[in-house]
Amino acid sequence: MNNSFQSVIDTFDVFLASVRDTIVMSLVSLVIAGIIGLALGLALYATRPGNLLGNRVAYTILNVVVNLVRPIPFVIFLAAIAPLSRVVVQTTIGVPAVTFAISLAAAFAVSRIVEQNLLAVDPGVVEAARASGAHPVSILLTVLIPEGLGPLILGYTFIYIGIVDMTAQGALIGGGGLGEYAITYGSQRYDWWIVYVSVAAIVVIVQLGQFVGNRLARATLRR
Repeated sequence: MNNSFQSVIDTFDVFLASVRDTIVMSLVSLVIAGIIGLALGLALYATRPGNLLGNRVAYTILNVVVNLVRPIPFVIFLAAIAPLSRVVVQTTIGVPAVTFAISLAAAFAVSRIVEQNLLAVDPGVVEAARASGAHPVSILLTVLIPEGLGPLILGYTFIYIGIVDMTAQGALIGGGGLGEYAITYGSQRYDWWIVYVSVAAIVVIVQLGQFVGNRLARATLRR
């Protein structure tokens, strides 16, 4: 047991590497999940019966897949996609495996946020675009996304916070980051200073992301 802040100083290089890993995993996962989730969310919106490309069968399949994956606890999800991780990133442990798992899990959450935010866009705007003869894909990309951009940014900010949380859970498969640092050097050695410093670092990372997201959303909504 070590109740001295000296342990944090002694492992400061590990701490910095853990902060770096957490930030890298979070940002890379957000970008990948954001792209995949946006595409899936657009498909959910477009194929919903009565919408631009209304197709009950396609929408039902997409909706069922999203509803099946989203409720799975991330720890179980990590184990469940291990075979797929081995195929895609050639490993089931470490930062690559965790980043892959987070990206996939978060993409389904993003898709639902995208769909719900697009559904909130004024139907009159969509009808006006359709009446002008705009192609459905053009309406999705040049009308719906710009109209719902502010709320979408807030939704992505919410997902970012969840992603940071998932990076900590990735410590279970040696995913690096602050989660592994807190467990390996902190709780397993009953060194609570390291745990507290890890928590503080995660809070700072989350708050910075929240700040940037809120500012971007506010700037977009003022346009």
